[in-house]
Amino acid sequence: MTGSAHTPDASKWRMPDTLLIVFSVLLISALLTFVLPRGQFDTTLDPATGRQLLQAESFRTANGGEPQPVALFVDGENTGLLSAFFDGMTSGSRNGSAIGVIVFILIVGGSFGVLIRTGAIDEALKLLIGRMQHRARLLLPVMAVLFSLGGAVFGMSEEAMAFAMFLVPLVRMLGYDAITGVLLTYGATQVGFATSWMNPFSVAIAQSIAGLPPLSGAGFRLTMWVAFTLIYITWFMWRAERLRKSATEQPLVGALEHAFSRGHLLVVLTLFVGMVWIIWGVIVKGYYLRELATQFFVIAIIALTIGSVFKLNRAGVNDYVAAFKDGASQLLPAALVVGVAQGIILMLGGASPDKPTVINTLLHHAGEAISGHGTMFSAQAMLVFQSGFNFFVTSGSGQAALTMPLMAPLADLVNVSRQVAVLAFQLGDGLAHLFYPTSPALMGTLAIAGVEFLAWLRAMWPLWILLTVISMSTMAIAVWTGF
Repeated sequence: MTGSAHTPDASKWRMPDTLLIVFSVLLISALLTFVLPRGQFDTTLDPATGRQLLQAESFRTANGGEPQPVALFVDGENTGLLSAFFDGMTSGSRNGSAIGVIVFILIVGGSFGVLIRTGAIDEALKLLIGRMQHRARLLLPVMAVLFSLGGAVFGMSEEAMAFAMFLVPLVRMLGYDAITGVLLTYGATQVGFATSWMNPFSVAIAQSIAGLPPLSGAGFRLTMWVAFTLIYITWFMWRAERLRKSATEQPLVGALEHAFSRGHLLVVLTLFVGMVWIIWGVIVKGYYLRELATQFFVIAIIALTIGSVFKLNRAGVNDYVAAFKDGASQLLPAALVVGVAQGIILMLGGASPDKPTVINTLLHHAGEAISGHGTMFSAQAMLVFQSGFNFFVTSGSGQAALTMPLMAPLADLVNVSRQVAVLAFQLGDGLAHLFYPTSPALMGTLAIAGVEFLAWLRAMWPLWILLTVISMSTMAIAVWTGF
């Protein structure tokens, strides 16, 4: 209805959608082809890893150093400006970017849609709250660990908005402010997301693009997750208790009723066993995108079967199929961003170091800017770059697809390991979501909690300083230890 209270005010400026921002990057990239020549490197085989590495001093321009502007439309085998989206979406194979990554994202999103539709996660959470509601000082840290684990294991982020709907009122009844509720849900997921050892939407994709085995470096990252989570919870609880209004605390008898049943328990156990199966598959069998997606799909099928037999959440088979489609649709924007991002790479000539591309020219200039300052400066510069870039591209998978083809070979140029490059990506990508207004999940959670963005920033500046210090310290440790 025109004039409705729910009708957005078209006169007010709104942050552009991530897909629109990536299309803007596409246009800017097209302009780069008018001013930058294409270049290429020589490569050498690393006998230890079997990977082709760049030779930093071998850069040379093609076509006499003259730029080769991109065509407006399809130009034979080359990618044109208007065909970049299609070419990007259909490039690669089922085991790599972009089509493999896109299908992987959709299947995993649909699978978690089924799990959420059973209501098992919600009911398990309510059960935990019911058992611990009178022990808030223990309840909040335990809940924060679980949300951080959710961000680390399956990239939980937007889902935090749903939990905030009943957890924010809960923490307020316990005497805490609404910001505590946002920190408990969304904030904890982002700490887990940024420090994950297996997040399929960030670490797995970034390692895939960087040519690294899935779950490689998991020991370092698992230690990092534990350290970041403990530091975050310590700060989170210090702030919460300092601002708590004990006079408003009151018992919550009947405030949260759960219906956790045998069926819900079976779904939770299925998810747990499934995570163990996935870790085993990656470590022991070398499973990759195709196999991982199939494992998530099997988990969804078992959860669907349990949910149908036990009539969980009053859902039938059709409801679970709809939940799968809805879960996949929730991640469709991320999949589209991956396609556009890959189209940008193709339009610039591709990411092959030994073929003439604009990306190689950018790498050469970036390497010149970063090199000569030591590996420590280079690693920190990568962290700063990824954090800044996240303001414009908030999709973790999209940012990985857009920046890792640049950062991985750049790491070779400046003598930094590709694991460190992935580390800079995940820390810069995940933690920035706590502070940038371009993050839809952050803004949505704040809206649900009734917290103004500027009030959030005023409360968060100490956390921003803390996370910046420990992120840079982590990068330093990674470089010192040869991670």
